[in-house]
Amino acid sequence: MHLFVYLHGFRSSPFSTKSQLTKQAIDTLIDQGHELSWYGPQLPPSPLDAMLQIMTYINQQSYSQLSVIGSSLGGYYATYLAEKYGESCRATLLNPAIEPARDLEKYIGAQNAWHSEDVFYFKSEYICELQDLYIDQISFPERYQLLAAKDDEVLDWQEMVGKYLGVNRYILNDGGHALSNYSEYLSRVLKFHLD
Repeated sequence: MHLFVYLHGFRSSPFSTKSQLTKQAIDTLIDQGHELSWYGPQLPPSPLDAMLQIMTYINQQSYSQLSVIGSSLGGYYATYLAEKYGESCRATLLNPAIEPARDLEKYIGAQNAWHSEDVFYFKSEYICELQDLYIDQISFPERYQLLAAKDDEVLDWQEMVGKYLGVNRYILNDGGHALSNYSEYLSRVLKFHLD
């Protein structure tokens, strides 16, 4: 069994366009007879709780291969997981957050979710939790795939490229932080994991 885990970004959800497109593609492959499994949960605001939730789920599954796809803050989490699970794991990073402990400090307080009316509270202690998940340098760059948009209005694409040296990468001229052109690259994203 090949387990796919999708991790959404800050204030986002499993109802994001990228998450839904990826899930639909995986469902189609399952219908075609591929032995795949999908997990794309709503992540709690606490990075520590998010990692605990994801790792508990992964550790309860029987799989031969693990693929993690993460967008923005989810890309930061995906990097941590790829290093944690080692050779059995491949990761695709979609405009990943590189220094969320620095960038999210200004969001401490009440936050509105993107895809619902929900309000959650981003606590100051979550900054320390983010720091605890920091990976200074990745091992085995060939296990990583990066999609970085030059016109990302939230994060610096050059910081992404600098962090993930030697990985399989697509540097996009447009698409913005949301990667509005993600559907054009989805087949390549999945090929990286399924080959």
